[in-house]
This record gives sequence, C-alpha cells and structure tokens, in this order.
Amino acid sequence: MSETPITEMGYEAARDELVDVVKVLEQGGLDLDASLALWERGELLATRCEEHLAGARKRVENALAHIAEEG
Repeated sequence: MSETPITEMGYEAARDELVDVVKVLEQGGLDLDASLALWERGELLATRCEEHLAGARKRVENALAHIAEEG
C-alpha cells in the first residue's frame, strides 16, 4: 500500500490502490483485524475517488454553463 496520505492522492493513485485493496480482500487469508483495517482504508480510498469525481463533474458543469452563457 502507498505511503502517500489518502488526502494527498490523485484520482488515479487512489483508484489503483483501491483496486489492490479489493483484490487482497477477495483473496482472503487475513485475520479479522487486518481485514477490517484494509476495509477501512478501502472506504477512505473510495471516498477520495468520489471527491475527485465530484470536483471534475462540477468543473464540467461550470464549463457548460459558461458556454451556454456565451451562446
């Protein structure tokens, strides 16, 4: 897993690590504490991805509104 704080991760880095987390959880074999810790990290990574997507969506909406105003 990355040493970068989740709050500093870009979308691609957070998404890629989230994919890795899911793979490890799907493989199983971890004890309960390790599984829960990994699950919690996955939740934080998913939230970070959602934040990036919401920001991108807002920028697109703003750009489209600006184009509509000029039209």
